[in-house]
Amino acid sequence: MSTPKEQRAPFIGLCNKIRDEVGRMGTHVLATKHGTSFTDASTTEGADSGEMVANLMLAYRHLEDARMRLGKAIQASEGGVSVFDKPAVQAAL
Repeated sequence: MSTPKEQRAPFIGLCNKIRDEVGRMGTHVLATKHGTSFTDASTTEGADSGEMVANLMLAYRHLEDARMRLGKAIQASEGGVSVFDKPAVQAAL
């Protein structure tokens, strides 16, 4: 039994708000990678700039994955059908 759209709206709104916040965090992570603070830290004796970049990129990818997972939660609340699913593919499953 499906939930009426007006009952799902608060959930969808909250998920979209969190997705926006996570997106902003991702922007900050990338800005950190390209910013002066990174350059200053990476020139410190003993710093491993390659490891620093790798971990910043992993953090960014995890944030992007979190955004996608929130989108999948919204999708599931709407019946679970992706906009990319084609009717022929669904029929074959």
